[in-house]
Amino acid sequence: MDDLKKNNNVTEDTNVTRLPLTSDYVFKRIFAREENNSMLKDFLEAILNIHINKVEVKNPELTPNMADEKLGILDLKLDIDNEKVVDVEMQVSNEHNIKERSSTYLSKLAAEQLKAKQNYKELKKIITINILKYNYLERNSYHSIARMKYEDTNPIEFVDMGYKKEEEEATNTFEMHFIELPKFKQKNPDCNTKLEQWLWLIDGSEEEKVEMSAKENEEIDKTVKELNKLSKDPEEVAKYEEREWSIMRYNVEMKTNRELGEKDGEARGREEGRREGRREGEKTTKEKIVKALKNMNLSIEQIAQAVELTEKEVEKILKVQEPYKKANKLFHPEPTIVDVNGTKVGGGHLGIMA
Repeated sequence: MDDLKKNNNVTEDTNVTRLPLTSDYVFKRIFAREENNSMLKDFLEAILNIHINKVEVKNPELTPNMADEKLGILDLKLDIDNEKVVDVEMQVSNEHNIKERSSTYLSKLAAEQLKAKQNYKELKKIITINILKYNYLERNSYHSIARMKYEDTNPIEFVDMGYKKEEEEATNTFEMHFIELPKFKQKNPDCNTKLEQWLWLIDGSEEEKVEMSAKENEEIDKTVKELNKLSKDPEEVAKYEEREWSIMRYNVEMKTNRELGEKDGEARGREEGRREGRREGEKTTKEKIVKALKNMNLSIEQIAQAVELTEKEVEKILKVQEPYKKANKLFHPEPTIVDVNGTKVGGGHLGIMA
């Protein structure tokens, strides 16, 4: 609902506020329609910077229980020129997992192809396009493209094979696009490129930029008119509002669950800390008793029995203070006596040498 309040754009012949393309429902409602295929094609050409002959929407339907679905379910699955499989998703809420989510989608789309073809060489290029209403990546760009590339050669692993230029791309099968709308708005570009024009329409906050884009690009002009028509349809507005309320409830539930989880974690942490403190206290007390009994010249065996520890545990406590265990009387309380041809030395026996 916040998008509708912030969006001051109105249709050209009434005061009805234009529904925002940043809504995943509105986005799919516009671009999934077969009669709007030329708009979708132009939009994809702007992002992928390629020429497209044909684009087919594989999931044009809107689910009946749309309001109860999890966020992000209203994506567009596309086939471009029978060569590329593309998933376009409008991300309205930062769940702090977009990189993992996008890479998982790549794997899923690859697996779906292999089930049908069972031939790696026939695998179509797979692309995910993520349009984000929030900043996420630590990058100085509003449009970031990720592909699988080799890391620089480690000098100690270098082998001179005579290659003047090494391969950089590991595979061109997978590609991820991340468009961060707040960064785009912060840059505040003109409407010179097709991508800039489309992003000003999707952002929807600058009506002057939207009008300029519509004048420059016929497909954007058609999209604006479609949006205006959609925005005047009470049934479509109701579906948009239903979806937005669903998203709001979902976000509140997620936030509440996180807060409850954090409180539970803190409580468990405090209890574990208390238990650990008690264990440390008991350990420190026993160490003090062991050392006190040692000072009373008790044997290791006697100390172990007194404090209910093993002899090895007692030795471990005392070894820091008592080095030279083989010569230390604590460990060997009986004196050492040596018999030399019937003459005893040590243990109170006096020996005189001439």
